[in-house]
Amino acid sequence: MAAVALNGVKLGTTSQAYLESQPVNDTKVLISDLCRQFYNLGWVSGTGGSITIKVHDESVPKPQQLVIMSPSGVQKERMLPEDMYVLSPTGSVLSSPSPKPYPNKPPKCSDCGPLFMKNVGKRRLISRGKRSWNLNCKAYEMCNAGAVIHSHGIESCLVTMINPLSKEFRITHMEMIKGIKGHGYYDELVVPIIENTAYEYELTESLAKAIEAYPKATAVLVRNHGIYVWGDSWISAKTQAECYHYLFDAAIKLNQLGLDWSTPLHGPIHLGSCKHRDISAKAGTVDSDNKYEPARRCIVLDIEGTTTPISFVTDVLFPYARDNVGRHLSATYDDAETKDDIKLLRSQVQDDLEKGVVGAVPIPSDEAGKEEVVGALVANVESMIKADRKITALKQLQGHIWRTGFEKNELKGVVFEDVPEALMKWHDQGIKVYIYSSGSRLAQRLLFGYSNYGDLRKYLSGFFDTTVGNKKETRSYAEIAESVGVDRPSEVLFVTDVFQEAVAAKAAGLEVIVSIRPGNGPLPDSHGFKTINSFSEI
Repeated sequence: MAAVALNGVKLGTTSQAYLESQPVNDTKVLISDLCRQFYNLGWVSGTGGSITIKVHDESVPKPQQLVIMSPSGVQKERMLPEDMYVLSPTGSVLSSPSPKPYPNKPPKCSDCGPLFMKNVGKRRLISRGKRSWNLNCKAYEMCNAGAVIHSHGIESCLVTMINPLSKEFRITHMEMIKGIKGHGYYDELVVPIIENTAYEYELTESLAKAIEAYPKATAVLVRNHGIYVWGDSWISAKTQAECYHYLFDAAIKLNQLGLDWSTPLHGPIHLGSCKHRDISAKAGTVDSDNKYEPARRCIVLDIEGTTTPISFVTDVLFPYARDNVGRHLSATYDDAETKDDIKLLRSQVQDDLEKGVVGAVPIPSDEAGKEEVVGALVANVESMIKADRKITALKQLQGHIWRTGFEKNELKGVVFEDVPEALMKWHDQGIKVYIYSSGSRLAQRLLFGYSNYGDLRKYLSGFFDTTVGNKKETRSYAEIAESVGVDRPSEVLFVTDVFQEAVAAKAAGLEVIVSIRPGNGPLPDSHGFKTINSFSEI
């Protein structure tokens, strides 16, 4: 049990004095205020929904902080601070509110909180309420949450009903996505959907599986019910809950207009779109030669030698990064972003030195001075570029250097002339297009955002880099197929110019086409893959 100092005296967090302390009372007041706000938003009407917030106290480790919870079955907009439950980190009730006179109902800990817990011999018997406390507990334990909001907002209910078979809600290219932790405007937001049950405590197992399967998620939708949203603080949870409800409402309205919220341009819904996969789009088609063409829901494109000439990367991007690495590091040396780049490079170089990699030179400590450190970093980066190494430390730094070049109009992305038309065609057909390159996701967005045909990012649904895995490893493509949400890997077409990548993707079950472009390397005899010279052939 954690001990805290109150007026100079050390107390346990379960002591009566601490239960009546300022941090606990402040959290109670906060929840009563939030309940009134959420009631006006329609999130906790009809006595539904709940809020739990950890008592922020810097003297108590976060896992041991107490939890304040709103009661169930009461008018949320009329609650006062004294109406709140105080729970231990494991969900035991430490303090309960007093009943109010008729016609008020007696307070009870909701299906998201404990009623009681008994120990009978060696067997622990846990009440329905205690079991259902696990719904919030999972977010606290698995996600290090500081607050959990459970909303019954109509948007979070209706959005799960549009496609009753869907296990995910997906949306991209909406400004409010930026309010969700770890996401940007161009990212695809994915929220898992679990099935509803008669009692909330019965959701515990499926909720835990969803959190484990979607480590980036900060929310789980419950079909025909509502949503659980969590954040590392009450501000984070509230902000994200507001953004989620906005995005759900936008999706519902776009759907009413016949527009597809899950694609970058939000154009008309097509029968072949990923979202409507249970329609006949699953079936393949027969081309003019009576050859069966498999259904494609998603296309994943390589960059070098596929969308873009290899010479652009080797003759333009790499030299620019090499020639400007010293200037960039010196100018941004004290920036948090560059400090992170340097940290990654130090780790990579140390590993290279231990393995005897040619060209690796020791990087002095910060005490040696900025010039010495930058000089060693430049030497290592130049060696890495010369060897064309596909490593995260290099790719991340290159992306930051290239960003400056693109923003200053010193660089312009290059794609083959058939690429823009193909991207538009696939988008109109409802096919999602992703990029998978050894370059960082930032570098990919820059190339397509500042291309010689304008900003092409509106036709792209997402970007994958080597953080998902090496491009010559089968498991990388299996992970991508899982991430884009297809029923079968064969519904994903991968286009590349590299034979080893094609082999790895095929082993993962993807359909594969090899790109033949000017300047590409030769393929092995009898390679066995379909080839194209232009995207117009797809």
